Amino acid sequence: MIKVILPDGNIKQLENSLSGYEFASSIAISLAKAAIAIEIDGELQDLSTIIDKNCAVKIITAKDAEGLEIIRHDSAHILAQAVKELYPDCQITIGPAIENGFYYDISYKNSFHEEDLARIEEKMLQIVKQNISITREVWDRDEAIKFFKSIGEHYKAEIISSIPEGEKISLYRQGDFIDLCRGPHAPTTGFPKAFKLMKLAGAYWRGDSKNEMLQRIYGTAFSNEKELKAHLEQIAEAERRDHRKLGKELELFHMQEEAPGQVFWHDKGYTLYKIVENYIRNKIKNNGYQEVKTPFLADISLWKKSGHADKYAENMFLIVDEHKLMALKPMNCPLHIELFKQSLKSYRDLPLRIAEFGCCHRNESSGSMHGIMRLYGFIQDDAHIFCAPEHITDETVKFTKLLMDVYRDFGFTEVAIKLSTRPEKRAGSDEVWDLSEDLLRKAVQATGFDYEELPGEGAFYGPKLEYHLKDAIGRTWQCGTFQADFILPERLDAHYIGADGNKHTPVVLHRAILGSMERFIGILIEQHAGHFPLWLAPVQAVICPITNVCDEYAKKVFERLRVAGLRAELDLSSDKINYKVRKHSLIKTPMILVVGKNEEAENTVSLRRFGSDQVEVISVDDLLKQVSDQIVGLGIAKY
Repeated sequence: MIKVILPDGNIKQLENSLSGYEFASSIAISLAKAAIAIEIDGELQDLSTIIDKNCAVKIITAKDAEGLEIIRHDSAHILAQAVKELYPDCQITIGPAIENGFYYDISYKNSFHEEDLARIEEKMLQIVKQNISITREVWDRDEAIKFFKSIGEHYKAEIISSIPEGEKISLYRQGDFIDLCRGPHAPTTGFPKAFKLMKLAGAYWRGDSKNEMLQRIYGTAFSNEKELKAHLEQIAEAERRDHRKLGKELELFHMQEEAPGQVFWHDKGYTLYKIVENYIRNKIKNNGYQEVKTPFLADISLWKKSGHADKYAENMFLIVDEHKLMALKPMNCPLHIELFKQSLKSYRDLPLRIAEFGCCHRNESSGSMHGIMRLYGFIQDDAHIFCAPEHITDETVKFTKLLMDVYRDFGFTEVAIKLSTRPEKRAGSDEVWDLSEDLLRKAVQATGFDYEELPGEGAFYGPKLEYHLKDAIGRTWQCGTFQADFILPERLDAHYIGADGNKHTPVVLHRAILGSMERFIGILIEQHAGHFPLWLAPVQAVICPITNVCDEYAKKVFERLRVAGLRAELDLSSDKINYKVRKHSLIKTPMILVVGKNEEAENTVSLRRFGSDQVEVISVDDLLKQVSDQIVGLGIAKY
């Protein structure tokens, strides 16, 4: 008898060996019809795999995350088959499943165009409808190389040639189409029913710019049409909210080739930037932080001592100055430790919280740039807490509360916490990592929030907590971080005098709430679709006289608002009032105050709020009180 442990813990006895499909059928015919693959002792395999020993088994369907990934991988193979049938002269290279979809890189002498995607997608739908069997074949390595060369698929032959001699090669066949793949795959081509080809892009073969530029076709795939429709709607909404488009429309910032990966802030954009910066400055001051400023250029010897020159060199900008090698700082931590060392510290001085809006530079790949979301030069709302191990739990709880308060004020209410543990490339001993991970794990548990672990995703000098916020259209962004570091302060000879009179190395807690200021502002722009809450709006109100006869009254209203601390503008142009209202509505001004002879006689304004068709006649005094109540009611100081 073969004992099979089911996901619910029950045991099913088998008298004979069964394939995965036969096993699913023995449970329910409906399950067998829905089955995509099988998981045996934690390993995903094809449904044709034979169950011939005691094991734990799970039948995978489209409802499972693993099943959806297989559907996306199937879609990539179906895409390749469709392209080969339509364009026999092309060569297919690599086509994996990715987040939300799949792609395939193709070598072809002619260029694909957007209109070709509809033709390819139609062919894919035909292949799905044919419900062709997908079967796994194991080939000798050299035979596989010879085969792919014989059919003109030289990229596939090159991939197989990189596999050690003597290893067997796994191929998957669907009709006349055969592809190199580890699998697993669904039993037929009939499972991917909700997919769409999205766009074309270029990609160098094996990511090397010295190689041929291939054509990449991206697609998206989901378990059903409802999920696909929701995803496509999210994409359309994301395009509408794109911070690059809104940044230009709202005159917030621009970027240009002469300063790649850096931002030109315009007046309104820099006003928004200062509002965010001053808000954070006020928050951290009230939470016991000292604000400092450190150099952004330091001798390479410091970065060697800290370990960054060894672990982070490819991301650092280096400068030769009078035969000295200098580096633009990619992060602030070594400089904060040097600042900590300038005076002898006692255990009574701890925890010591040092904060900086630090200018950092990182040599990212040009392909990873995306508006102001990822840059060569950026500002971090960075801070380092120097403390003893016994302070870690309390500091973690305090920081998490502070971060949650900040996110809530900016309009984010859903935040996921993830604990990232030791990466493969790291500094320090396993004993130190055991200690730091244990302390940080207990600390995050003390916050009372749920969390999940991300093995291998920690920084090279310590484990970290990541705070992922969800925006208005359901996307997640990792912004805040909190890292426990026993290694860097020791490498840089930082110490304090303990209660026992001896020197001790402090623990450094690296933390940021927003992360990159520029990136967070990009997220804010997209979160609010450019229509910022009143306290954040670069221009909160504009005063528009109906005719120039009312200009003087408009100026008086403007001065009342300015003195009260509102960010207001005055539109004294000769444009008609309907044009003025439309113009300021297009740039999402929260309040448009129209004034004419009647408003002047009664000391009122006609208030039009963005997004509302209602017009409210209100006194200037009542308006100022109402606006003040709105801002103070959020628990937010005015900036």
